[in-house]
Amino acid sequence: MTRFQTKTTGITQDDFADMVAEKVERALAHYDEAINGPTMVSVGKIAGSIASAVTLLSPKHQRAIDAIHADLPGLAQKFVRALAAEAARRSEAGTAGTMTLSAESETLPALSQSDDLESMLIEDWAGRVAGSTYLEENLRIARSTLHRWQRRGDVIALRKGGRKHVFPLAQFVDGRPVAGISDVLELIGNPRLAWLWLTRPAAQLDGRIPIDLLRQDQAEEVVEAARMFAPG
Repeated sequence: MTRFQTKTTGITQDDFADMVAEKVERALAHYDEAINGPTMVSVGKIAGSIASAVTLLSPKHQRAIDAIHADLPGLAQKFVRALAAEAARRSEAGTAGTMTLSAESETLPALSQSDDLESMLIEDWAGRVAGSTYLEENLRIARSTLHRWQRRGDVIALRKGGRKHVFPLAQFVDGRPVAGISDVLELIGNPRLAWLWLTRPAAQLDGRIPIDLLRQDQAEEVVEAARMFAPG
């Protein structure tokens, strides 16, 4: 989960998720007095994480969700049942391993086919991106600083038509690129391939998502995984 500030409220993604979680916990306590405390906390965390994740979707995917508004309750029930089944499986196996990847992940671009990414819309695979104006106005990142980071390879910049570049917002924490971004970019080379690897479950990390680990200050593990993934 990223910590960049939202445009309208100025709160971070983490704070937003916590706020949603707290409100859900209160609603549950009012709705069902019999529900136990740990379950209440878990439900709140799930709700907060989902709400935060939706804000990170590309505009196209957000519109897609809007288009199936009537189907959302049924889909949510399927998700919860799958989540409960996975939790039960882990409990029986006595492991806290990562969740098995769904068939949906098979529709994502193959990581080895970086050329294919050039023909895809950035918003369709990279999540929320923004240009230098947005970053300056909302994250207080000066253009000169952003361009210096770009020249040094400290930040991932994705070309979007002509000479324009946009920057994935999930790589920023407290107005700076998360530690490890520059190392991953140096190892993988291609910015698009690097960002795709960072935002998808990585086999080198047992299915965990690299950018999530970087946001948890686990740069060393992610950099080593990138070294294993990097071509050549």
